[in-house]
Amino acid sequence: MQVSLLPEQCVGAGHCVLSAPDVFGQSEDDGVVLLLDATPHAHLANAVHEAADLCPARAILVDAPGSTA
Repeated sequence: MQVSLLPEQCVGAGHCVLSAPDVFGQSEDDGVVLLLDATPHAHLANAVHEAADLCPARAILVDAPGSTA
């Protein structure tokens, strides 16, 4: 799994950090999402997908191997 961000779209809601704290953080300055792990282990897949689904700004992109985008 490969995770990337569109930080310019982030609204700082923080759902990502609550869903997958090992993968996402937030800037202390402005609350914008930070990517802590761009290639998280497979056991974090559900949490990462939940974070992407809950993001109100759609600032999280997840590319799973074998997926058709």
